[in-house]
Amino acid sequence: MAQKKKKLPYLERDISWMYFNHRILQEAQREDVPLLERMTFLGIYSNNLDEFFRVRIASQSRIAESTDKAAQADSEKAKKVIRQISKLNAQYVKEYSDTVHRVTEELRKENICLVSDTEVTPQQMAFIQAFYKEKLSGSIVPIWFSAIKLMDCENDENIYLAVKVGKEGKAGVDYAFLELPVDLCGRFVRLPDYEGRSYIMYVDDVIRCCLPMVFEGLGYTDFKAYAFKFTRDAEMEIDNDLRTGTLQKISKGVKSRKRGEPLRFIYDAQMPKDLLKRVLKKMDLDSLDVVLDSGRYQNHKDMMSFPDCGRQDLKYPRWPSILKKELDGPESLIGRIQEKDRFLHVPYHSFDSFIRVLQEAAVSKNVSSIKITLYRLAKESKVVKALIGAARNGKKVTVVIELLARFDEASNIHWSKKMQDAGIKVIFGVEGLKIHSKITHIGTKKGPDIACISTGNFHEGNARTYTDCMLMTANPRLVKEVDMVFDFIERPYNPIRFRELLVSPNEMKRKFVTLINNEIKNKKAGKPAYIKIKINHITDPIMVQKLYEASQAGVEIDLLVRGNCSLMTGVPGVSDHIRIRGIIDRYLEHSRIFIFANGGEEKIFIGSADWMPRNLDHRIEVITPIYDPALKGEMKRIVEYGLKDTLQGRIVDGRGSNEFHTSAEAEAPFRSQEALYNAYLAENQAWPAQTDGQTDN
Repeated sequence: MAQKKKKLPYLERDISWMYFNHRILQEAQREDVPLLERMTFLGIYSNNLDEFFRVRIASQSRIAESTDKAAQADSEKAKKVIRQISKLNAQYVKEYSDTVHRVTEELRKENICLVSDTEVTPQQMAFIQAFYKEKLSGSIVPIWFSAIKLMDCENDENIYLAVKVGKEGKAGVDYAFLELPVDLCGRFVRLPDYEGRSYIMYVDDVIRCCLPMVFEGLGYTDFKAYAFKFTRDAEMEIDNDLRTGTLQKISKGVKSRKRGEPLRFIYDAQMPKDLLKRVLKKMDLDSLDVVLDSGRYQNHKDMMSFPDCGRQDLKYPRWPSILKKELDGPESLIGRIQEKDRFLHVPYHSFDSFIRVLQEAAVSKNVSSIKITLYRLAKESKVVKALIGAARNGKKVTVVIELLARFDEASNIHWSKKMQDAGIKVIFGVEGLKIHSKITHIGTKKGPDIACISTGNFHEGNARTYTDCMLMTANPRLVKEVDMVFDFIERPYNPIRFRELLVSPNEMKRKFVTLINNEIKNKKAGKPAYIKIKINHITDPIMVQKLYEASQAGVEIDLLVRGNCSLMTGVPGVSDHIRIRGIIDRYLEHSRIFIFANGGEEKIFIGSADWMPRNLDHRIEVITPIYDPALKGEMKRIVEYGLKDTLQGRIVDGRGSNEFHTSAEAEAPFRSQEALYNAYLAENQAWPAQTDGQTDN
């Protein structure tokens, strides 16, 4: 009888995400992080949690509520995950509230004071009332709870005040709610400075101070207001009517998101029971939804835009993006890329170099065509403006835009229409496959065509905060296959074989499995065998199992994983040779780099795909090999710096310990992002004293 195969450990994706987000909260707790940056981390933590509940908990709730007998096991599993998340969330909520209190108290010591409605001076009250009359009067309309059946039209991106009002000497009270006017004035209102101190007030408290003006003329004399927020299911209902075009379907889906069912409700713990009862009744929550009492203020994502009051000393020192000298000057950038492979590592390097490539392509008479995939777009996208210019200059421009980029659908629809109006051929992707690849192809009349393959979006805003690598190449084998990807997108059912690029959902997973198997084989043969990967998420069960198999064979595996990670380290006989780190720092780690020893002749790849089922099986993703020796060395440096980071690198073990990584050697503390920035700065200052490394493909 065959022996039953031992089940390998696998951490559920959503539990691992909670551990990741907790690492962000831990950054806000560090006394060596500048105070205003700690406020930003608090905002990021809160914003992440909102999106997590909108998307992931929404999905788990749907599975948990399923009555299909065939899905009973999945339903029970989802219920278990939701219970675990609720337990962790309750633990982190207390920790979060304590951190907010501690950071605001430390800001007060630095003369930046958050004041409430109960603390204002007569002079500040006069300013607040004048501010209300000038900026907010007429924009706030309370809704009586007795007038509505359900709160089904309210947007979960907003914050609300539940208000209890009464009249002096008269029995009975009335109940209402109102939306805070954050869109009009921001979440924080800065009051006049006084005696060297800066004063800031939540708009929540501004409205509390002005409730008599909000209900003016109605005779109310007693006012009590308590904040609450909720999170809706963000999954869109996409119309499957074949007569409806893709653009119209997505537009309707964006509107339907606002009507998603509430999943999480957070309220001020001081809210009276009679008022809370009315709010909950109108929310129509069920037993699996999360209801949490909290502090006085909700929706802390706004802390990402907390006023700095001119205190740059309480923020990170500025690291201006470096404009690479090799990609600057009067020479043609397309010509420079045709000479040899170039690369950018944003935000260390300026994204303007890529913009300049597009702008040159838009104007150059030597360029005949531009093809590009767009997933997310900046509000005032220079990328799109260059493409529109190219189309108007007679270039053949093709844009593949992903309308289902979560929470960016409306922006992408807006830009799609503008591009279509300019004569650009806009392709909305493949039915059932998200297009997540980050590729550009520029066709020329003289000289080789060029391609850009990136780990991140062609998005100026993202390029200021996300670390991403971009290969710019004229290597004919790579450029040809990039062009083939566009053919595949337009005709997805035509068989296309990629020899150089790893493309999903075609053969990417199979090729990654082959690379891991090769390391196992080489280890057994006594050849160099190791795997080093920098990635955002690893949750694909097959890839998790293959890494465990490699570890069991003795292959040394070092991983930098920012977010979800289903691997568990320290499991005897399973993951003894696996080490995982996660870096949280001033930039969001986003680049994906894959290094395989390959018996001593390293293979190095970069690209758009994480190791998740969605990326490997349900999206069009592109991973490219790196051939230029200098660029291979650069990719190795990025990964190795991250692995030895002792200041920002935490251990990812699958148990949520999040302990700092410490170096075995007696080395000075090491911060990878700072070391990379300083290295790039020094190298740029030394150019062109160093050789340009004319390594042709």
